[in-house]
Amino acid sequence: MIYAIGIIGAVVALVTGYFVSWIITPIIIGITYAIAALGVSVMMRAGQVSFGHAMYACIAAYTVAFLARAYPGLDVVVLVLAGVLAAGIASMVIGVFVARYRGIFFGMLNLALSMVLFALLGKLYHITGGTDGLRIERPSILGMELERAPYEFVLLVVTLFIALLLAWWVQRYFRSGNGEALAAIKTNETRLEYLGFSAYSVMWRGYLISAIVVGFSGSMLALIQGLVTPEIGLWLRSGEYVFIAILGGAGHVIGAFLGALVFEAVKLVSTAYFPGLWQFILGLTLIIVIFLFPRGIVGELSKRIKL
Repeated sequence: MIYAIGIIGAVVALVTGYFVSWIITPIIIGITYAIAALGVSVMMRAGQVSFGHAMYACIAAYTVAFLARAYPGLDVVVLVLAGVLAAGIASMVIGVFVARYRGIFFGMLNLALSMVLFALLGKLYHITGGTDGLRIERPSILGMELERAPYEFVLLVVTLFIALLLAWWVQRYFRSGNGEALAAIKTNETRLEYLGFSAYSVMWRGYLISAIVVGFSGSMLALIQGLVTPEIGLWLRSGEYVFIAILGGAGHVIGAFLGALVFEAVKLVSTAYFPGLWQFILGLTLIIVIFLFPRGIVGELSKRIKL
């Protein structure tokens, strides 16, 4: 069922983007938010909420920008993989420290680290462009030099493929032994240790996977925007990722995508008709979902259909 839903969603996005070209950019940005929320939901499976995971999207985005400016001939595939690699390496180091903490300490430590990165990117103007950011010239995709319209459509295809691949990978991880061990950290970490697992190692691996997924989000966001700024790593962006993960529900990978769909829909409609109240409407939407569907949208759907 989940694979059918994913394929149908991808086809609808492609058809919509093909016939309504102006909507391609919002669709890609929405998918990058969903991918980032998917990464955050990996940590939520362990009962840990990170308010700083946007720093990995930021690290990936700036890696893409630096390489694209230094080597203009690099392909989109190389740039994306390089951004994800940078995010993964950063999380391997940071995870050594943050994987020891739980609860509010885990969330706040990630937040503090992300704000340090945000401040550095804003201050190092001669390297990062400061708050103005770095502009990225349109790179080739699979060796093809494309104009703006076909470039955006092909980038949509690539983004959808990455999203489906990541959803499949994360769901397999959830159902694996390591994924079940990660969930056990939320329920009974002491019992997990008695069973012979190292809770620290399980948490570190989960943190690495989470950051890698968010890294894909940052890489694709940099390419569709053509501009990388420190705001990609701002704590408000991390909050939006958490918002989407809670809205959709962290019990299944599809929750991140449903949450992003609702988030973007409410945001677009409210900013169009109630520009001064759109944040209030978003917050009210989350409150309603929490009260009516404590397990998120996907939790309510799972009661009616088998996901």
